[in-house]
Amino acid sequence: MKRFTVLVIFILTLISGFAFAGEAATNPPPPPAAEQAAPAPAAPTVEAAPAALKIDTGDTAWMIVATAFVMLMTLPGLALFYGGLAKRKDTLNTMAMSFVTYCIVSFLWVVYGFSLAFGTDIGGIIGSAEKLFLSGVGVNSINDLAKTIPEYIFIVYQMTFAAITVALASGAYIERIKFSAWVMFSILWMTLVYVPVAHWVWGGGFLAKLGALDFAGGTVVHVNAGIAALIGALVLGKRREASLKPSNLTLVITGAGLLWFGWFGFNAGSALAANGLAGTAFINTNTATAMAAISWMFTEWMHTKRPTVLGLASGAVAGLVAITPAAGFVNITGAMIIGILAGIAPYFAVASIKPKLGYDDSLDAFGIHGVGGILGAILTGIFADPSINELGTGLLYGNPKQLLIQIIAVGVTMVYSAVATLIIFGIVKVITGIRVHEEHEITGLDESQHGEKAYSL
Repeated sequence: MKRFTVLVIFILTLISGFAFAGEAATNPPPPPAAEQAAPAPAAPTVEAAPAALKIDTGDTAWMIVATAFVMLMTLPGLALFYGGLAKRKDTLNTMAMSFVTYCIVSFLWVVYGFSLAFGTDIGGIIGSAEKLFLSGVGVNSINDLAKTIPEYIFIVYQMTFAAITVALASGAYIERIKFSAWVMFSILWMTLVYVPVAHWVWGGGFLAKLGALDFAGGTVVHVNAGIAALIGALVLGKRREASLKPSNLTLVITGAGLLWFGWFGFNAGSALAANGLAGTAFINTNTATAMAAISWMFTEWMHTKRPTVLGLASGAVAGLVAITPAAGFVNITGAMIIGILAGIAPYFAVASIKPKLGYDDSLDAFGIHGVGGILGAILTGIFADPSINELGTGLLYGNPKQLLIQIIAVGVTMVYSAVATLIIFGIVKVITGIRVHEEHEITGLDESQHGEKAYSL
């Protein structure tokens, strides 16, 4: 009877959410002017033009904070989340993978990553080399994509996205990949996969020109990293102990909380200004995440008869992932529906599909980030509300074409990430090898790769 009551509550929630969304679609309010745009001058005079590129101190202050928030998502957020999920003998190595990736990407991004991702478009495929080593960027430089903040802040903000995207994929590889192989993978994957996809969607590439909507990283970050996680898991093969036995759930919950906290910078910061759109993305992010955590908990409760703390944390992360592409495009009802579905689809991807297919995605990077990212990107094409952001109009608001565009963007990202990741693993295998020796896996990668232990007990 209890299970039936819970199920009824969820069904009523979904029905009411769709009803509100349908009503909004039938009578949508007139779309306001894009909030992120700088106020237009009264007359298009030559003297007034520079005002559009004036650095705004409020926007700058917010974006510095948002950048720090996103940095915190990798260190310590993801490191703690993944480290607590790993076996005790592999905890330190797992955390080190996130740490070293952040350091590597921080360096490579200023050398060439930013220029190739956000430089002048070349054929819709890649950016130009005009800003290698940040050539031409000065104290008062402003990028056309972020017109009210110093370009240096925009560069660092985008760097934090690149770093966590690479680090996310590590969750599928832990407990069996060589640390040297991971270092090389991080370099090659950021260069050959993340940078081009970021340009396609955010840097003026062909997916941007097609009209793909990705507010903060559904395709660029989560679909991209999720597919890389799946391919890597297949290439590496199963662990000797292919099971998820978290060594420290306290660290997992702490890491999940820090990810949730940092994600406000990830999503609200993607407005690139301290404005109403940032506020919309902020509340959508929190609401969808809470709904996903609850949805995952009740789904697991009905499926296994127990609501686990790990499930709550996993549901929250799934909700964060799914709302990411939609945060600045959907209304609160859309955010709620996305959150509910984000607690259901990734759960069954992890609990049912993975065991049936037999791949060893150690920490469910594909199940949560890949599946959640695909779900969120496609749902953006359905729920994008022009009264929230005039740049996006979804299926429910009279634009079925947007749903098709979202599916194309997801498909292109999946295919490219899969093929490129497979090639990168082939290169790494030839140069360093990719998997540790069996005895090292038994001993644990903390000792075999670093000569250290996470816990001295």
